[in-house]
Amino acid sequence: MRRTILAAALLAFLPASVAWAEMPDEAKSMFEAKSVADRNTALSTLEAAAAKDPASAYAAGAGEFFTALELLAGGLHRHGFESPRSFMLPLMRLPVPDNPHPQPLTYEEFRAILVAFRNRLEKSAVTLGSVPKDADIGMIVDLTHVGIDLNEDGKLAPDESITAIMASLSRGSVEPSDAAPSLTFRFDRADGFWLQGYAEFLMAQADFWLAHDFRNAFDGSFHMLFPRAKLPLQDTLVPLDGGMSGNMFASEWRFADFISLVHLVNWPVVEPERRQAARRHLLEMIRLSREDWKSILAETDNDREWLPGPQQKGVNPLTGLEVGEEQVQAWLATLTVAEDLLEGRALLPHFRITGKGINMKRFFDEPKPFDLVLSITGPGIAPYLESGKILTSDDFDQIQREFGGAGFLTFALWFN
Repeated sequence: MRRTILAAALLAFLPASVAWAEMPDEAKSMFEAKSVADRNTALSTLEAAAAKDPASAYAAGAGEFFTALELLAGGLHRHGFESPRSFMLPLMRLPVPDNPHPQPLTYEEFRAILVAFRNRLEKSAVTLGSVPKDADIGMIVDLTHVGIDLNEDGKLAPDESITAIMASLSRGSVEPSDAAPSLTFRFDRADGFWLQGYAEFLMAQADFWLAHDFRNAFDGSFHMLFPRAKLPLQDTLVPLDGGMSGNMFASEWRFADFISLVHLVNWPVVEPERRQAARRHLLEMIRLSREDWKSILAETDNDREWLPGPQQKGVNPLTGLEVGEEQVQAWLATLTVAEDLLEGRALLPHFRITGKGINMKRFFDEPKPFDLVLSITGPGIAPYLESGKILTSDDFDQIQREFGGAGFLTFALWFN
């Protein structure tokens, strides 16, 4: 279940049009295109019309979001990326097909891939943000018809559809022979806030990486992700067959390299403004989530909802869950807690420190070298400790209980 929600969270890219009005022809063409060239032509037309037409802006923002994912997937495929299928590396979960002839990869080229991905996400967020809050949006889209080019062949094949990609993230592999079931939703204005929020969330992740010099981690462990891309330790540490099938923790050599990665996350800050920007992206995500739920709770219809409110009864076909008033109120409370942490009004507890907590605003705005292990054990976060209101386990437990058996993480990845 959690893998399915994470797949949706990372890979859903959503549409637009004026409710009950005809979907723009260009939007139809974009969402049903069978080639990258046709898709990009339609997207360019929508972008040109975006300033005067909210429906075109909404569709263009959605197209820009999924082409951001395509930029990331294409860059990874080009260099023979093999997914670790680990929740610990969320940006690295795209089910990129095998590339028998990968190009060599350098640290600078990997940073460039992240920059291109992040900048296209920003373009999407700006475009979606230009849609008026009260725009009457409604578009019916079958996600089996919407896809991204995972292998850079210029085609949008059935096994590259959103539905197939979500299924592959649940299974762990793409099966071209699979007949993906229809998964149709009617996306409305609320879903635009949702998608924009996810663009901000992914930008925060990318900016955090780019804020630091992680060359040592790249040189010392990234051959587990790119086993044939001529990284410095490939000849020494990668098995001759280059095999990386299965979960990261099912392979001894991959697990060893993951330990190396954890050890090598001792990253100097090289672009402090990006770490500061990461906090702003997260705050904007929180704002957009509030806008999303304000819009959802005002809806009076119940038509193939991507994210339904408590008043829109029925099990969601993607998650198999219904949303109740308890979950919505708990989620809004969670947003307040997260905002308080990011603004420094509340402090994050550390398991071995009493009387003081971590000021997360200062963690982002006063960046120092990031050492993962020392942050976990304590010394790495010592500069950010201070007295004040510290969140307790009871605060977290109270929120957790409201989400019931499906669990907080499942709802959080869906709710954004």
